[in-house]
Amino acid sequence: MTELDRQALTGLASLFIILAVALFIPAWTLHYWQAWVFLGVFLTSALAVTIYLRQNDPQLLQRRVKAGAAAEQERSQKIIQVLASIAFIAVIVVPALDHRFGWSVVPPSIVAAGDALVALGFYIVFLVFKENTFTSGTIEVVPDQKIITTGPYALVRHPMYIGAIIMLVGIPLALGSWWGLLAVALITAVIVWRLLDEERFLVEHLPGYSDYRTKVRYRLVPFIW
Repeated sequence: MTELDRQALTGLASLFIILAVALFIPAWTLHYWQAWVFLGVFLTSALAVTIYLRQNDPQLLQRRVKAGAAAEQERSQKIIQVLASIAFIAVIVVPALDHRFGWSVVPPSIVAAGDALVALGFYIVFLVFKENTFTSGTIEVVPDQKIITTGPYALVRHPMYIGAIIMLVGIPLALGSWWGLLAVALITAVIVWRLLDEERFLVEHLPGYSDYRTKVRYRLVPFIW
């Protein structure tokens, strides 16, 4: 097993522990079938993407395992990453509390739709990884980095964030919670902040990015924004 393999597996194991703690302790029960199904969908999707990158683009996997506030070089991004981590935990914890206290009644069909959105979000992120080997886990410009204008990048400038937001919307639904969508609104605001700050950085440090912004007008949603 290589060091990269160990880092990737450690990351997935840590993610499972964080998710399990954030779900089952606030819910105060293991009898939470929505949480078990969600964990299966989420971690299977994450593992599938990791295996693909390990086999086809290990350099990108290396860049992805280096993430989080400590890995960021820009002070603004360190702050954004801390807020994003807090908001993500809220996306998990609020539905768990909802389950414990029975705030929401969400039919199984909506739960299944939420799990489908989680898988769809991962699939969009996977398509972005296939198209762009420079999608680092931090805001940076690496040597020989070029601007990607094909695939989803021909439609919007930040397609990976679309996948992330779709996945995040799916999480509370998959966990049987309407109230969890409030936490999604919070983390979406943080993602938009990160996106705008990332664009500022890329304009300053990646040659040709200003021209790309002129060519591809929309950041997240075609014909809207």
